[in-house]
Amino acid sequence: MRRPNPLLWLYYEFGGTLPAKYREWVLRDGTCRTWLLRVAVRGLIQILPIIGALLAFLVSLGGNWPLALGSCLLGVLVRLRFAMSYAVESVDHKLAKHGYPPEYGTYVRKQRNAAAEEAAAQRYRERWRNHTD
Repeated sequence: MRRPNPLLWLYYEFGGTLPAKYREWVLRDGTCRTWLLRVAVRGLIQILPIIGALLAFLVSLGGNWPLALGSCLLGVLVRLRFAMSYAVESVDHKLAKHGYPPEYGTYVRKQRNAAAEEAAAQRYRERWRNHTD
């Protein structure tokens, strides 16, 4: 599996489509165990230039540091909330842009977690459904 170089990776993080030779890496990026963390990092990377510019602007006005930092923190929190709210849809869209079927990332993650979910469901049934009160 080929990983993109830092410039291609940055292009990908900002919504670009990578060449076909990175297709397997894109699938891994959207379906690995840490896919939600990767979505959060992507959201922060996308807002970083805006936060930097806003912070520089607020400080250049001779403004008050706590207000500038609070504004930037609020922007980061809103972006993280948005990124996490649409994580599944954004990853599935990224995979579709790279040639995978719609909702393929969700399918792969469900297949990977199927055994663990079935075991949890079995434990639940044994604990709560077999009472003969």
